[in-house]
Amino acid sequence: MTDTFGGSSRVPRDARGGVRAGDFDARALFEDLDRQRLDRALSWRQVAEAIWAQSSELNSVRGDHPIAAQTITGMGKRGDTSCQHALFMLRWINCAPEEFISQPVEGSARVGLPVAGSDRRLRWNLGALYDALNARRSEERLTWKALADLLGCTQSQLTGIKTARFAIGMRLAMRITQWLGRPAADFIYTARW
Repeated sequence: MTDTFGGSSRVPRDARGGVRAGDFDARALFEDLDRQRLDRALSWRQVAEAIWAQSSELNSVRGDHPIAAQTITGMGKRGDTSCQHALFMLRWINCAPEEFISQPVEGSARVGLPVAGSDRRLRWNLGALYDALNARRSEERLTWKALADLLGCTQSQLTGIKTARFAIGMRLAMRITQWLGRPAADFIYTARW
């Protein structure tokens, strides 16, 4: 059994910053969004509208509730966001999630997200993520409890991915992809519903 966290990020933080080595840094993503917001002279409401407009054709058909400015600004305070919301933001700034990990595992960095037109939205395939996690767990002969301890979460957070309808936390999703030694893009697709 090996801990495969390990590679470069946009804004690395030390232990006092609340992000462990190899972890997804949601605050760094927020800071990057804020820089781009200021460069474009936008309010947070306008950023949320621009992020939502990336899938304008799909949105007009589905009638989903748009992403709120508070979802984005809250990420800066909480240090995490849902894995699905993170994709909206990453798409807007054209970055892969691994760009916000201080030391991504070899082979996971520099893999871009799928390209989605205005008729699609980026989505995590949580079923595929769970299947890959469970297969590797079995190969390593780890119990769910031992794997949860290794990934810094609870056993139910991991086993719950199998039945998750919408999302899990982005930090946990990225801990899993990094432990698998795979880019997040392997588990992300363009959805039309």
